[in-house]
Amino acid sequence: MLRIGILFMFLFMSVGFAAPPVNGEVLQVDSNFDGKMDQWHHRSDDGKIIKIEFDKNGDGKIDQTDIYEKNKIPVRVEWDRNFDGSMDQFQFYRADGSLERIEKDSKFSGKVDQKENFNPSGLLESIEIDGNRDGKMDGWQTFNDQGKLTRAKYDTSHNGKVDRWEVFTSEEIPTEARFDTNGDSKPDQFQYFYPSGKLKKVEFDTNLNGQVDRWEFYNKEEHLERVELDRNHDGKPDVVKQK
Repeated sequence: MLRIGILFMFLFMSVGFAAPPVNGEVLQVDSNFDGKMDQWHHRSDDGKIIKIEFDKNGDGKIDQTDIYEKNKIPVRVEWDRNFDGSMDQFQFYRADGSLERIEKDSKFSGKVDQKENFNPSGLLESIEIDGNRDGKMDGWQTFNDQGKLTRAKYDTSHNGKVDRWEVFTSEEIPTEARFDTNGDSKPDQFQYFYPSGKLKKVEFDTNLNGQVDRWEFYNKEEHLERVELDRNHDGKPDVVKQK
């Protein structure tokens, strides 16, 4: 599970202009007075900001770009979080300035592998994950209006089909997980958990007929205590093995 805390601030320098520029120009700023330019303000012919570039760590490389496209507030912000010269986080904003989406190269591999979606109030709504970084999302996490993880689903085999489903309490503790082990998009293994999040019971559909025929029961220390089998597949256990 993935959880992300985000805090960002835009630093604007107050610079006086005698008159709006006639042609597009770039204003260079040394914001900390160390003798090195660390901000570049790009303006259009009519004096509107197109983008502002920042060198936050003073290494001479751009590591943040606020893109305005002539708007009063940024429409997108790009970050180089590990200062390797390549942007690896992209933040997109709505017209009212609220954060809409973050796209991130979480492994610094050169590929976006995570997308975080936010509601207009700034709360995280969902996360999409590309676990094997093949350009296709294979994990989807959903959050409630308190920003807590409630549901998740995954394509663990990377074949375009969801094969794992998870449900969580309001405290992000797992309550249930379902698995499709044969790739038919139907769950055939079911896991249930104690309020503590520890495994309580596992059910199996061993012959894949849509009906559970094996049950495993665990104590609160997750030790297997009992196994029940339905050998004739009539929906009722006919063998009980006590551990």
